[in-house]
Formats: sequence, C-alpha cells, structure tokens
Amino acid sequence: MTYNIQIKVMPLKDLLDPQGKAVLGGLQNLGLTGVADVRIGKHITLQIDAESKEYAKQIAEEASKKLLANPVMEFFEIEMVD
Repeated sequence: MTYNIQIKVMPLKDLLDPQGKAVLGGLQNLGLTGVADVRIGKHITLQIDAESKEYAKQIAEEASKKLLANPVMEFFEIEMVD
C-alpha cells in the first residue's frame, strides 16, 4: 500500500533563524508591521510503499533523522495524510 506522509522541519525554537529575521525585516520594510516573528523551515512530502501505516511512519522517521533534518539545529514532525 502507498502512504502519503508530510514532514515539517523547523529550526529549534532556541536558535536564531537568520532567514526568518531577513523576511521579518522585509515585511516591516513593506509596512506590514503586525508580524511579530517569522520562522522558516521545510515542508517535505513522501509517498512510501509499505505493508503497514506503522512501517511507513518508521521509514519516514528514519529518513528524517538520517537525512531530512539536522538534529543539532532542527526538529521535525511527521503527519500521515489520506
């Protein structure tokens, strides 16, 4: 069976997000002053062929830990999508 999985990778909350700060500055320069903070991450969609939902999620978690996210600077969340 094929499972659709979405992975959200974001910078750790305690770390500075220079890309987010640059976007925040750009928004303020455009006069959009209501934005308090910007964090920029990655949205990854995987289609995984696996015999079970649990095994597909395990594959996505292993991919996230080994390749998609840097645990020193980022965290990830996995969501199964119908």
